Formats: sequence, structure tokens, C-alpha cells
Amino acid sequence: MIINTVQLLDITPFTWEAIASAILCGTIIGLERQVRGKPAGIRTSALIILGTYMFIACSVFVSKDATMSDPSRVIGQVITGIGFLGAGVMLTKGRAVYGVTSAATIWALAAVGVCIAVTQYASAIKLSVIIVIILFGVDMVEEYSQNISRHVHQKYSVWRNRDDE
Repeated sequence: MIINTVQLLDITPFTWEAIASAILCGTIIGLERQVRGKPAGIRTSALIILGTYMFIACSVFVSKDATMSDPSRVIGQVITGIGFLGAGVMLTKGRAVYGVTSAATIWALAAVGVCIAVTQYASAIKLSVIIVIILFGVDMVEEYSQNISRHVHQKYSVWRNRDDE
């Protein structure tokens, strides 16, 4: 029995372009998280995007043959499941909550997977870059504003504690 090369490479209902897009987007976002030592690095990010794509692609494939299937319901269930995954990375210590940005990033990863599932590969890649800009850029703005805030408070404390004659 000779297996045709085309049959060997056929992964219906999935496409190689979508899989490559999922891995690329996961790498783009996951690299930023990995370099900064945050949860959901490259592997996790790629797997979340790829998994989301696979669930939705399977749902669309099944809905073509069955009259009872609704792919939009799968999207809703993926969002719910990803919410639980994101909740697992959040921690509380006293009154502070840690990991909210990582949880939001995980949720955004699933949204990128949905874009790929509806064959919007270029949009998914652009959104991945935007997510990294938000994660990195806003962090820089927050750090800058904290530095400004520290200097203002120091000057205010000096002004307030001066000896008025």
C-alpha cells in the first residue's frame, strides 16, 4: 500500500497555514512573557492559540455535516474555559492581586486563536503585535509615571516639612 504524499500532508479540517499562524502568534506574544519571567511563555501561548483554533475549526467542520451544531457556541465555551485557565494564574497576597495581566493575556491569546479559526491570519498576527505593544509599552509608561510620582511626592514632603518663619 503506497501512501500518497498529498494524503500524508492532509490534516483536514485544519490547515498548515493556520497552524503556522498560531505558532507564530504564540511565539510573538509568548516571547515577551518568557523574557520577562511571566506565566504563559512561548509554549503555553502557542498551545492556547493552537488549541482554540483547533476546537473552533473542528466545530465548523462538524457543523457542515450536522444540522444541530453551532460553531458560535464552541467559541463561547472556549472563552469560558480560558477564563478558568486565566483564573488559575492569579494569586492574592494580602490585599494585592497578582497575575491579572497574565490572565488577561491568556484571554487575548484565545481571541487570536478565534481570528485564526475564521481564517483571518494577517489580523491575528497584527493583533499579536498589538498585544505585545500593550504589554511592553504600557509597562514603560507605568514605570515612567511612577518615577514622576515619586519625585512629586518627595518635593511635596520637603515643601510641607520646611520650617516656616
